[in-house]
Amino acid sequence: MNSPEASTLGKSTSYPDHYDPSQLYPIPRADKREEVGVSGTLPFSGADLWTAFELSWLNPRGKPQVAIAHFTVPCETPNIIESKSLKLYLGSYSNTQFASADEVRDRLRADLSEAAWRDSGRAATIGVKLLLPDAFDREPVHEMDGLSLDRLDIECTDYQPRPDLLHAAFDEQPVEETLTSNLLKSNCLVTGQPDWGSIQIHYAGPQIEQGGLLQYLVSFRNHNEFHEQCVERIYMDLWRRCKPTKLWVYARYTRRGGLDINPFRTSHPIALPKNIRTARQ
Repeated sequence: MNSPEASTLGKSTSYPDHYDPSQLYPIPRADKREEVGVSGTLPFSGADLWTAFELSWLNPRGKPQVAIAHFTVPCETPNIIESKSLKLYLGSYSNTQFASADEVRDRLRADLSEAAWRDSGRAATIGVKLLLPDAFDREPVHEMDGLSLDRLDIECTDYQPRPDLLHAAFDEQPVEETLTSNLLKSNCLVTGQPDWGSIQIHYAGPQIEQGGLLQYLVSFRNHNEFHEQCVERIYMDLWRRCKPTKLWVYARYTRRGGLDINPFRTSHPIALPKNIRTARQ
């Protein structure tokens, strides 16, 4: 079973330039989910939306081709794919000839699906979409919709997760609202490198006290955990402490190594958000 510490993160690495799917390094989700009390049937659905901005290969005549790739990894997959390993894997395409962009897309789908479901006894596919250069100027940039928590003038003193900062008005009329913040920051679980992000929280139920929610989100600032794990921790803390009847949590993290990771978790069936990058991404 692969551990984060045994990955290539934080280690000197040679970069392959010919197709090499062995670079992919899946890490089981189960251990970190158990930390937040999730085991067995998942209490949420959703996906991790990835964007790869550094994808290139050679056509049959040796001419370089470029594309942007969108990957949709369902949260039901037993593994996440460690991001540096994905960067190395994508880099291995750079001096490899493929007959067409469709062949590249199909190879990406097969390899990433195998890694995401590895050692589970199950198999399914992840979503892969390639955007070729003639579509680049149609890629939108848009900030997350909702009421910004960042407008609040509050004191912040805690920089490790403090779920006890979360409070809700259980004795008042329920509300439904969407709240956002650009102040989410955590650190890589292995290297401690900073991960900067924006977050959108939509819920229905007892009104969540906004000052405490913003302090709680800021409290992730020195916390070491992968993006997917942070979002699931936030989701579970909100679900347990504020008891909404509906909840979804969506974070968009700035890219590193040409990759951004944007986890989405929801309590109820809903279409996945469009993979639209924010200005910081």
